[in-house]
Amino acid sequence: MKGWMGRFRALFLLSGLTLLLSGCGKPYLSALQPKGEGSEMLFNLMLLSIGIMIFVFLVVMVIYIYVVLKFRQKKGQEDHIPKQTEGSHVLETIWTVIPIILLLILAVPTVQYTFALSDTKNVPEDQEDAIWIEVTGQQYWWHFDYKDLNIQTSQELYIPTDQRVYLELTSKDVIHSFWIPTISGKMDTNPIENKNEMWIHAYEEGVYWGKCAELCGPSHSLMDFKVVAVSPGEFEQWVEDMQNVNPDEEPETVVAKEGKELFQQNSCAACHAVGSSPVAVGPNLTSFGDRTTVAGIMDYNKENIVNWLMDPEKYKPGNKMSNNYPALSEEEAGKIAEYLMTLKPSEIGLDDAEDGDYIKSQKDENNNEENTQDQE
Repeated sequence: MKGWMGRFRALFLLSGLTLLLSGCGKPYLSALQPKGEGSEMLFNLMLLSIGIMIFVFLVVMVIYIYVVLKFRQKKGQEDHIPKQTEGSHVLETIWTVIPIILLLILAVPTVQYTFALSDTKNVPEDQEDAIWIEVTGQQYWWHFDYKDLNIQTSQELYIPTDQRVYLELTSKDVIHSFWIPTISGKMDTNPIENKNEMWIHAYEEGVYWGKCAELCGPSHSLMDFKVVAVSPGEFEQWVEDMQNVNPDEEPETVVAKEGKELFQQNSCAACHAVGSSPVAVGPNLTSFGDRTTVAGIMDYNKENIVNWLMDPEKYKPGNKMSNNYPALSEEEAGKIAEYLMTLKPSEIGLDDAEDGDYIKSQKDENNNEENTQDQE
C-alpha cells in the first residue's frame, strides 16, 4: 500500500509540475504559435512527430494490456508456463520494419524542410528585388546590414510581410545561433567568414522576438533582438526615412545638444554609429529612440538608460562596453540619455508593443475594447 501511495504522490507532483510549466513562457517567443512560413513548416513537423509517438504509445499499450489480461496468473495455475515463442521471423520482421517505416515518415519531411529553410538560391520570380540582410552576431547583440539599401540597424530587424527576406549570417567572435521561434527556425552564425544563409517570412504585421540559441558566454540568455514586420507600404516608408537620416542634425533641446557633445567627446561615437556608418564595434544607435528595451533586456526609460551608461557590466556581464568605457557622472549620463532618446528617424513600427501585444490585430482589439468601455 505504501508503495502505491508513493507512486501516486510522485505522479500527482509530476502532473502538477507539467501543468505549471505549460503556463510558462510568452506568446511572442513560442514555436507553438507559428506566424511565419518557416515556423509553420516546423510546427507541422512537430505535429507529425507527436502523431507518430502517440501511435506507437497506443500500440504498445494495447499489446501490454492484452498480454497482462491474457497471460495473468490464475488461481490453480501458479506453476503453469504459457507456450513460448522464440525466433519468430515474422515477429522480428514486424518490429524491425515498422520502426524503419516510422523513421522514414519523419525523416523525409525533416530533411526536406531543413534544405528548404536554407534555400536562398531559388528566389521566386515575383521577388526579383529580393531583400538581402547581413546578420552579424556579437557578444551580446545583433547587427543588421541591409546590403542593397544602405541601411544599418542593431537589435531591431524591420521586414515586409509580403515576401521572403534573405539573410547572410556570420559572427565576429564565437558561435551564436539566430532564432525567431514565432516566424522561423534557427541557424548558427559562425566566425572566420564562414557564412550561413536562410530566409524568413512573416505572415502578419507585428513584433516578434528572437534570441541567441547557442551558449556564447555569461550573458547568453540576455542576447535578445526584435523583428518588426510591417506592411509593404510601411516598409518602403521606413526605408526612405532611414536612408534620409542626417547624423549631424542638432537636437532641439539644450540638454540633448549637450548630450550629443558628450556622446562625441567620450568616444561613444567611435564604437556606436548613427546613420549608415560601417562602425560595428557596438550597436548602431540610429533608431535608439524607437526602441522598447535598453540593452535588449530592460524597460525603455531614461532611468534605465542612465543606469546602463553608468554600469553596463552590472546588467550584462561580459559585454565589450564594460572594458572600453570612460566613467560617467550621473549628470553626464542623463544628458547622453536625453540625446539618445531623440534618435527617432521613423514613425513606422510597433514601438509601444507590450509583451502580449506582439500581433497588431491583438493591439487593435485591445484598443477597440478600451474605446467601447469609454463609451459605456
